[in-house]
Amino acid sequence: MNSVRVSVSQDGAGDFKTIGDAISSIPPNNTRRVIIAIKPGVYREKIFIPRTLPFLTFLGDWSEPPTITGNDTASVSGNDGKPLRTYQSATVAVDANYFVAINMKFENTAPHVIGTRQEQAVAVRISGTKAAFYNCSFYGDQDTLYDHKGLHYFSNCFIQGSVDFIFGSGRSFYENCHLNSIAKKVASLTAQKRSNSSLASGFSFKDSTITGSGLIYLGRAWGDYSRVVFSYTYMDKIVLPQGWNDWGDQRRDSRVYYGEYKCSGPGANLTGRVTWARVLTDEEARPFIGAYYVEGDTWLISP
Repeated sequence: MNSVRVSVSQDGAGDFKTIGDAISSIPPNNTRRVIIAIKPGVYREKIFIPRTLPFLTFLGDWSEPPTITGNDTASVSGNDGKPLRTYQSATVAVDANYFVAINMKFENTAPHVIGTRQEQAVAVRISGTKAAFYNCSFYGDQDTLYDHKGLHYFSNCFIQGSVDFIFGSGRSFYENCHLNSIAKKVASLTAQKRSNSSLASGFSFKDSTITGSGLIYLGRAWGDYSRVVFSYTYMDKIVLPQGWNDWGDQRRDSRVYYGEYKCSGPGANLTGRVTWARVLTDEEARPFIGAYYVEGDTWLISP
């Protein structure tokens, strides 16, 4: 399947000056991969990729990744005068399948104000399936990365936030990623929303690093059957000894699946962990420690 390549440059040296214009040029229901090569710069655009535009790649410059930035929050009014809510606050929202981003920086600059409601401010919402992100960074505060639904793969990515900064119902594999907290007090790194035991969703992190400020839980149970696994991951001292949070509902303790496998660092000390966290055996960890967790052998392509 041959690909089509177009370029975006703010100085007019490309095919388009804005990313939005490049996306608008693609005919709906395209069956060939369209690579949008984006030159360095700060693009103040709100990007939406509809389900009718699969096989889209954002390709940035490795040495100087372009930034797509916005500052919408859940409480900001949309064109219809109603609040955007979390779902529509995203700077970049992807509903299409087979989306790929390489060497990109995604940002939502709205600050999280402690004590206020509806300050969710998403940098990226990914709702299509079979999406992959390579060498990308995600900057936000509350609810940075909305890993909404579908099979997703993240490789060598940097993800920064404070409250629930990776959240959603996706089935996702994070490999060699750096998770950086900017929490001021106590917050959760993940809020995974698996809502029943038959759903295949969950977040798996492998060979990753957790650093930053504040004190964080590795996850809180947004869904009753929330599932998150950390393997071979370095955890700095910001990780609370308890490790995990049932969000005030003890009925979840027997339902969630929170696992750790061969992690390291001061935050990986298991002596203070909640009793319902799992220290995985080799056999229990095996399903979670490769891209096969997201069926990657059937759809991942080399970047």
